Amino acid sequence: MAWFLGLGIAGVVLLALSLLFDGFLEGLFGGADAVDGLFDGWLSLPVIAGFVSMFGFSGAIVMGATGLGAVVATAVGVPAGAGTGWLAYRLSRVLLDDRSGAAPRDDDLIGAAGSVVTAIPADGYGEVLIHRAGQPVKLAAKSPAPVPRGTEVWVAEALSQTAVSVLPVER
Repeated sequence: MAWFLGLGIAGVVLLALSLLFDGFLEGLFGGADAVDGLFDGWLSLPVIAGFVSMFGFSGAIVMGATGLGAVVATAVGVPAGAGTGWLAYRLSRVLLDDRSGAAPRDDDLIGAAGSVVTAIPADGYGEVLIHRAGQPVKLAAKSPAPVPRGTEVWVAEALSQTAVSVLPVER
């Protein structure tokens, strides 16, 4: 029973280490993953840790509760560990495939409303305050006509990551 408890504890320690060394095993076994995606994600620390810990703890429970031998504990522990490893694999795939937190792009600024912070001259740049992804962002701005400070504007074109072309809002 001590061996099974040791495996269970080692699995939990390995899971804690996976938080620190994320992607370490994938780097070691990069060649195995490259074979048509054969082990795609299966050789990750969370999957291995889930298998080892569930195998160890379920084996220890079987031996402690029933008094049966190590063979029966192993026969129960292997499927339990495989199931936990599969759940860890599926959960990691779901989390890695989530694309809802995509970074905003320059084109996302077009049509955004803001206000002029520093007056925009006809032949140069001023500054506007625009809300991007819920955060206020101050950007360099130019306009075809002079725009005084405090004027409400909307972005007509993203010139770069830090500069936009704006037009005053007409009401």
